[in-house]
Amino acid sequence: MKRPSPDVSARPRRQRVLSDDERQLWESVAGQTRPLRKRRRPVKSEVAPDLESSGAVKLAATPKLISPSGIIVKRKSPPPPASLTRRERSQLSRGRKDIDARIDLHGMTQTRAHSALLRFLQNASGDGLTFVLVVTGKGRTTGPDSERGVLRRQVPQWFALPEFRSLVASFDEAHTGHGGEGALYVRLRRARA
Repeated sequence: MKRPSPDVSARPRRQRVLSDDERQLWESVAGQTRPLRKRRRPVKSEVAPDLESSGAVKLAATPKLISPSGIIVKRKSPPPPASLTRRERSQLSRGRKDIDARIDLHGMTQTRAHSALLRFLQNASGDGLTFVLVVTGKGRTTGPDSERGVLRRQVPQWFALPEFRSLVASFDEAHTGHGGEGALYVRLRRARA
C-alpha cells in the first residue's frame, strides 16, 4: 500500500532573517546592478513647425511609419532566415509536403542568377506559395575550372541580404532525390496584407 506523499507546496516556507552584514552586502550589490536591456523610446517626429500646422509631412527615403500620434517609427527588417525544422525537411524529402515551385540557376552568372532568384521569390511570395526548390548545382569537380559551385556558396549568403530577408523565412539543403548538395528547400514568409 502506497502512502500519500505530503504536499510540499501546502507547507508555509519560513523566511530567513538577514543579519546586518548580509543586508549591507545585499544593498551594495543591488545598488550596482544595471538593466540588461534598455527600453527603446519612440523617436519624436522632427517636423518643421510651419509644416506641422499645415498638416503636410515630408517622408524620408528610409522606410518609416508615422503613427496617429505623430511619432515616426522605423520599420523593423525581418530576422535573417534560419534552417528548416527537422519535421518540415523530412516531410519535403518524403513527398508529404508539396514543393510549390522550382527554379534552376544552372549555368547562370552571379548577377543574372541573383536577379532571377529575387524575381522568382517575389512572384512565388505574391502567389502565396510556401515551399520552393532552388537548384544551384554542385559545381564542376573536374577540369581546369574545378571550382566547387559559386552559386552553391553564394545563394545562402544572398538570403541574409535585405531584399531576400522579407521573402525567405528559412532554408536548408535538399534531399538527394531533389538535388542534394546542389539544391535548397526554401520556406517563404507569408506576404503582409
